[in-house]
Amino acid sequence: MTYLSYVHSPVGRILLASNGDALTGLWLEGQKYCAATVTDPAEERDLPVFAETRKWLDCYFSGKIPPFTPPLAPEGTPFRRAVWKLLLTIPYGETTTYGTLAARYAAQYGRTTSARAVGNAVGHNPVSVIIPCHRVLGADGSLTGYAGGTEKKQFLLHLESAAHRE
Repeated sequence: MTYLSYVHSPVGRILLASNGDALTGLWLEGQKYCAATVTDPAEERDLPVFAETRKWLDCYFSGKIPPFTPPLAPEGTPFRRAVWKLLLTIPYGETTTYGTLAARYAAQYGRTTSARAVGNAVGHNPVSVIIPCHRVLGADGSLTGYAGGTEKKQFLLHLESAAHRE
């Protein structure tokens, strides 16, 4: 069973999904691949993990670094999960590139991969914002490839940059 809940935020409505114990999805309204991993029957229900995620989002959108991360269980291939794990290591307020992530993947897992393959995994991240795919830029520093839209990516980066300078 998949459980769903909705949250309002400065970037619009957010859909949350859970397996009952951990967060399996967080999608911005209108996001590409929204709810792509929700395959079970789903019902709306308030769960402790949703309350914890709302606290995380409230802290984040107030311009602070959340001191905790809700339990996460994103569903995907082993490669995608490995890339999402790398995303979690990008510090708040900082950015990296798809090419840098590909090099980090190769160093950590002993297998080469392309920036394009990493970009595909990043684009299919089912837990936006918390798994910070918005912190990944094109090689030239451009705001390419954000499933939630570049205007939302820019908003999130600006929020973190402003808070990081304080």
